[in-house]
Amino acid sequence: MATIENKAIEDTFLVQGMSCAACATSVESILQHTDGVAEAEVNFAAHTVKVKYAENLAPQVLKEALQSIGYDLDLEAKDREQDLKRKEQQERRYKQLKKQTLGSALLSLPVFVIGMFFGDWSWGPWISAVLSLPVLFIFGGHFYRNAWKQLKHGLATMDTLVALSTGIAYTFSLFNTFYPEFWISRGLEAHVYFEAAVVIITFVSLGKTLEERAKSSTSQALEKLLNLQAKQVIRLRDGEEEEVEIEDLQAGDLVRVKAGQSIPVDGIMHQGSASIDESMLSGESIPISKEEGDKLYAGTLAQKGSFVLKVDQIGEDTVLAQIIRLVKEAQSSKAPVQDLVNKIAGIFVPVVIGIAILTFGVWMIWGGEEAFARALYTAIAVLVIACPCALGLATPTAIMVGVGKGAENNILVRNAESLERAREVDLLLLDKTGTLTRGKPEVLEADWKLDVKDYAPVLLALQQQSEHPLATALVRHLRTQGYKATEQQNFEAVEGRGVKISILSGEEYASGNAQFLADWNLSPAQDLSAKAQKWAQQGATVLYFFKREQIIAQFAIGDQLKEGSAEAVQTLQKDGLELMIISGDNAQTTAYWAEELGISNFRAEVLPQDKGSIVRDLQAQGRKVAMVGDGINDSEALAQADLGIAMGHGSDIAMEVAPMTLMSSDLRLIPKAFHLSKLTLQGIHQNLFWAFIYNLIGIPIAAGILYPFTGFLLDPMIAGAAMAFSSVSVVLNSLRLRGRNL
Repeated sequence: MATIENKAIEDTFLVQGMSCAACATSVESILQHTDGVAEAEVNFAAHTVKVKYAENLAPQVLKEALQSIGYDLDLEAKDREQDLKRKEQQERRYKQLKKQTLGSALLSLPVFVIGMFFGDWSWGPWISAVLSLPVLFIFGGHFYRNAWKQLKHGLATMDTLVALSTGIAYTFSLFNTFYPEFWISRGLEAHVYFEAAVVIITFVSLGKTLEERAKSSTSQALEKLLNLQAKQVIRLRDGEEEEVEIEDLQAGDLVRVKAGQSIPVDGIMHQGSASIDESMLSGESIPISKEEGDKLYAGTLAQKGSFVLKVDQIGEDTVLAQIIRLVKEAQSSKAPVQDLVNKIAGIFVPVVIGIAILTFGVWMIWGGEEAFARALYTAIAVLVIACPCALGLATPTAIMVGVGKGAENNILVRNAESLERAREVDLLLLDKTGTLTRGKPEVLEADWKLDVKDYAPVLLALQQQSEHPLATALVRHLRTQGYKATEQQNFEAVEGRGVKISILSGEEYASGNAQFLADWNLSPAQDLSAKAQKWAQQGATVLYFFKREQIIAQFAIGDQLKEGSAEAVQTLQKDGLELMIISGDNAQTTAYWAEELGISNFRAEVLPQDKGSIVRDLQAQGRKVAMVGDGINDSEALAQADLGIAMGHGSDIAMEVAPMTLMSSDLRLIPKAFHLSKLTLQGIHQNLFWAFIYNLIGIPIAAGILYPFTGFLLDPMIAGAAMAFSSVSVVLNSLRLRGRNL
């Protein structure tokens, strides 16, 4: 692998000309050995390659490197254009394969009939030789061209197997047609195998046609997301409306959106109001009413009302574009098991050629009077039946369908590795606030010890700068009572404790939990303490407001369980997962919610920096840990866990570090995510099992292992049909996941 001294660039390109897993290995190999390339990773199912290369390396060099072995790179297509071109390429390849298959079939039919039913007809071999020429060298000519280009670089792929088997069969048959006396003079028959050569080409072409059509179905979920992106919009400028391409929009532009249209970009409701269907983002089927100043997202649907949107985010910065990027990256990523498959595919074809030569030699020695004919017959069957395509398609097709299925169910999977890791998880850590609960707590009760009118403005000034849900609840509570914040200075948030400020008079005030109160050498009086304990037992969080040497007030702030949290917990426990709540709340409050949900294990009063430590400690005990969270304070634990799952309404940082993101706040998506992992891996293992078993059983049968016991030799034509079926069956098995219920 080439080293890179200067800055590296990472790009994804469309690859043209790949026909099997060995092709994908060849593409990776030639790129990785190109000077200036650090990494190259091919997705055979998507026909793309992700390349990490030096900044001073021109992409044209990569293109020329692949052209030298019969492949090509599309350097022009990027992002959405690349997706469209890939679809066009698939359609074009499908149509081309369909024409080649039809042409091969029409000419192969008479050759097959002559070979099977009119073998003694003197003109039969001559007619078959002429009809076979266009089948092999026009409709099937790409097999020979690609095999020759690859041979010049010491590479071998499925094209090599097809070219060798059909080329040998045709050449041998042509020799016997022109010089039958060579065999007749030795007391042997001059057999011809034109029908085997052309039917092999036809069956392989048919298999590739069906495979291409089936493969195009694996990316349907991505296509649905792409179709949500608008192409033209109505822009308002100087009071006039004009239709422009979406690429021409800039931040700050005003766009007219009418009922029934998809919102084209992320923005703010500038004028008007509307009912918006955001189900593609949140999974919630009930439309949301949006007023002026509310946030709007690309791809969501305006159901009622016409309005003007002020553009905020465009292009790759929109939430929809980020979702599409995540899905594309995940679909092109490799599961760890794929590394083994790639190594096998890389040596598969040379090994098969070796087995074919060995088969030929064994039959030549022990084949009896028909030794040469049988040796040739079995060697061709071995070359034809061995297909690395099924191996190459086993993993990527299952991943593409699985990731797409997840996206349709509001589960974003960042990479294939996370699907594999999910199966190993035995302990799930759940953040409480915003994950199990709604994260929008309310002030249930206030207990003021000093005059509320004097100190409420100070508390408002203190809390309005904090982003904590408890602070938001207090701010909302005080503002509804008509209070306004006093001027303040020197705001400071004390992590895991609370917040403090100084007002203009110089006096310090603070608000936070019991630990923060203790830090100020304060403890509540008996009546306050009794009330706080009662609140805590009822599941409320107690928040104190105090200054030096005096408690001013205490508040009971309560949250509510999200709809579906209890059901999700029951399902996860039923599936055999152990659950643990970790919360910054006190032990009583956390215990209350744990009991409500039927979770016996919990950790309370956990500081943000301690969450990652808890994950590490559990992993040191041999546990496979998944973490579910929604805030910045969960990001370290999400990154440290074997599997991090971020709630979609949470912070961007949490979503960025987590391998999985739930686009809805509904916890019932978590068991669905684990079920998705199970089904996807099940599909991969089924595909690999059948791909390996097919070759392990098929190659010995093709070599004639059953002949001494049953007298059976596998017809090369049947071998061609079996090879074609193996690839198609793998893709169809992967597609079964689309119909499964998560």
